[in-house]
Amino acid sequence: MVWKHDRVSGADGKPRCGWVSDDPLYQEYHDTEWGRPLRDDRALFELLTLEGCQAGLSWITVLRKREHYRKVYDGFDPEKIARYRPAKLEKLLLDPGIIRHKGKIAASVTNAQAYLALKEREGSFSKYLWSFVGGTPKKNRPKTLKDVPARSAESDALSKALQKAGFKFVGSTICYAFMQASGMVDDHVAGCHCAKE
Repeated sequence: MVWKHDRVSGADGKPRCGWVSDDPLYQEYHDTEWGRPLRDDRALFELLTLEGCQAGLSWITVLRKREHYRKVYDGFDPEKIARYRPAKLEKLLLDPGIIRHKGKIAASVTNAQAYLALKEREGSFSKYLWSFVGGTPKKNRPKTLKDVPARSAESDALSKALQKAGFKFVGSTICYAFMQASGMVDDHVAGCHCAKE
């Protein structure tokens, strides 16, 4: 059985996963980014940072602020972010163009430092992250949105490993959303035009 909101069609008539609204920005994100394999170290760092910022909020909120985040976070350059000082953090906390949450802003610095240490140790952030799914996308093909889990054994393992490495705001649910967004897990529902049968 397909639930009423498991797929939605945009103005272009394309069927999409039911979580996508009629916002063109959301549709573009769904069609061109979500669930597509991402293997660039810095892009993965940016995505993990933004997923942490999203905690407790909707993804569209973060998506609408993403360009401004890129501007004020120095293009998500981990080396620069790792050196942010209290004055910079205070400035970010006052910026209405981002999510002004003290813990999330502080975590971005901690995570940049953890990222640099992990990359130094492992050689590649991407290879390290992708090892949690055996290096290839885990293709689920949920029939309905109710079949999409909030976490998995892989996201539990990734969360535990990232926390041990010093990362913050990387609980299993955040890690699972990150794995979906980066294409480590492909959860496009059956019938969505992005679903590759």
